[in-house]
Amino acid sequence: MSSYDQAVAATLTQIALAYDGAFVGMTLAIAAIKTILKYRSSSSALARIRRAPSVSISGLRSLVPSSPDENSSAIDENLVIVRGQVQPKSAVDGKWMGFRDKVLVSEETGERAVIVQRTQTCLYNEWRGLIWLTYDLRTLFGRHRKKHQSTSLRMVPFVLTTRETEPESDCVIVNLNGSNHPLPLTTIYNQMHPVQASAFTFLQAVFGHGYPVGLLDEQKILPVGQEVTAVGICRSQDGVLEIKSSKEIPYFLSEMTKDQMEVELAVNIKTLLWSGVVLGMLSFGILGYSLLRNWARWKQWRHRRQHVQEQQSVLPENSGEDEAGDVPDGELCVICLMTRRRSAFVPCGHLVCCPRCALSVERDLHPKCPVCRQAIRTSLRIYAS
Repeated sequence: MSSYDQAVAATLTQIALAYDGAFVGMTLAIAAIKTILKYRSSSSALARIRRAPSVSISGLRSLVPSSPDENSSAIDENLVIVRGQVQPKSAVDGKWMGFRDKVLVSEETGERAVIVQRTQTCLYNEWRGLIWLTYDLRTLFGRHRKKHQSTSLRMVPFVLTTRETEPESDCVIVNLNGSNHPLPLTTIYNQMHPVQASAFTFLQAVFGHGYPVGLLDEQKILPVGQEVTAVGICRSQDGVLEIKSSKEIPYFLSEMTKDQMEVELAVNIKTLLWSGVVLGMLSFGILGYSLLRNWARWKQWRHRRQHVQEQQSVLPENSGEDEAGDVPDGELCVICLMTRRRSAFVPCGHLVCCPRCALSVERDLHPKCPVCRQAIRTSLRIYAS
């Protein structure tokens, strides 16, 4: 491990152990609170998914009213689970000639899709350039590759149907506006292209911290005809069914069925529950230990301060023996450099301060000897006769 890594590790250790682990305890407490909040949201999502009806696309008409005035169901509150095949919207409304509604075609494989996501990742072999000349084993043999990604996403309006050719009345439009949920995309193309070295690459390697070594090209699609499950709020606008994601539910479009979603959420809930309990107990124990230690330390400091004040009250204001005069330089106080050394610190025993400077050192919250930096408990007045 290099000296830089050792310094960073030492600094992080000091921060973590500051005030007898109070920083670590607070960090664990925050993590426990976040875990419990996530547990509550996951439990609420699981309860809503269990209550949500799993219906066919044709059965949505009986659950969703045709106008907002009807009270047969709460449009903004009811969650539905629908499973169907992905088809472009132009396939059911006869707008194959519309430019915006055409189906997308993959350039690499020629497959038809409604969503195409292409990601290009430039991999950099990161290291320290020749100018710095601070190599160590991790730098020479453990070089990690840094990534720079660029993602492009194309999509066309699409619907869920029960068959490839379905009338408009038996389909539901998928609305992705405002949805941050993961999409069930399938990887159809993944290839690494090596980057040819050039003069600019050589300059990057010599004067910079890394140089490009490869370009990873990846393409994912949501193919036409794939069967997916949609979990969201379904509405009817002008007789057309539309489903939109719910922010409280971690799923929107997924390849899993309702039962598989419930099993996955149940496992996540148990993991979050026990993680929150363990983190909470650890944070409670560490914070309790830190509180007791700092309370005892504060009481010792207060007692020491009272003792110092009592000693200072009986300390004579002037002492001819301690006044500056013909005192040799080697016997002057290392703090004020004016009076003779008369007080020795306990337990280190260094006789380096005058009585007043020794008392000022004892008043500190963490008193330490000015010579050896060892923690001191008190000081003793030393008399020559």
